[in-house]
Amino acid sequence: MEITNVMEYEAIAKQKLPKMVYDYYASGAEDQWTLQENREAFSRILFRPRILIDVSNIDMTTTVLGFKISMPIMIAPTAMQKMAHPDGEYATARAASAAGTIMTLSSWATSSVEEVASTGPESASSNFTNVVAQLVRRAEKAGFKAIALTVDTPRLGRREDDIKNRFTLPPFLTLKNFEGLNLGKMDKANDSGLASYVAGQIDRSLSWKDVKWLQTITCMPIFVKGVLTAEDARLAVQAGAAGIIVSNHGARQLDYVPATITALEEVVKAAQGRVPVFLDGGVRRGTDVFKALALGASGVFIGRPVLFSLAAEGEAGVRKVLQMLRDEFELTMALSGCTSLKEITRNHIVTPADMHRAVSRL
Repeated sequence: MEITNVMEYEAIAKQKLPKMVYDYYASGAEDQWTLQENREAFSRILFRPRILIDVSNIDMTTTVLGFKISMPIMIAPTAMQKMAHPDGEYATARAASAAGTIMTLSSWATSSVEEVASTGPESASSNFTNVVAQLVRRAEKAGFKAIALTVDTPRLGRREDDIKNRFTLPPFLTLKNFEGLNLGKMDKANDSGLASYVAGQIDRSLSWKDVKWLQTITCMPIFVKGVLTAEDARLAVQAGAAGIIVSNHGARQLDYVPATITALEEVVKAAQGRVPVFLDGGVRRGTDVFKALALGASGVFIGRPVLFSLAAEGEAGVRKVLQMLRDEFELTMALSGCTSLKEITRNHIVTPADMHRAVSRL
């Protein structure tokens, strides 16, 4: 069967992967309302395309922290990719490099920062643990260019499939970044082995002062990942963040938070153009990318599509996902009458809030 869109990889991954692994990647927190909403909210945003514009040349390139990338589509940090495919994070890094874009390496990766850095793209390292200073130094030395600090996980969300499956990292894999620190292995537990492991590793006292502290130990710019409100966007700017990633952790933390595409505009307005704002969560189509940019995002990050395509076809699958999203996004730009990213404006879309305001005026 020929794969014609990103969503089709999920069914293939479900067939190929052990149930415990597929469920770990696919599931959200509790009722999984936000998981569904991350997708459905995109479908409520409609286009206002402009016609009779010369679209024979379309430029999708952009810069992130001064790095030129081929398109505003990047790879989000996702944990334990070797559960999906033996090449794991290497394959993802190679695919990102081939596509001319950025990969974010999860600190809970099954390949180390040094191993992944040797494959190429400008990557960023993520998450926060009590061994962060050491990890930051290693990432810097390996040539990483930024840190994405995940701020929505003082505790792990309740993922019921992981509890049912007694999820734990398969015995032949380790969390490579923590291997030399005796933190690489995850024990079996009575609920989710991951939840027990995380409870021991994550610092629940993490606060804005730690964002400031991080800037004292590294020259790398820091992106704050997990912002959903205007209030926190303003605090992130004040704390010296170089960028903001609007994220609800793939709907895996607090259920019943809004979809990231719904929260995006509030955060963009609060940032007032002082730092770039990115969107993470629910992106499955080139049309989704366009909608995020029209609402003020500087780019988007994709997570699950990478995992599912990696499980299905390894590096080739991830390359294909990036290519399909690129092609769809280029087509959306052409059909909307935009030849560069700066031409994508708020007037190119209409949101439920716009429609509500229009009805109120009547």
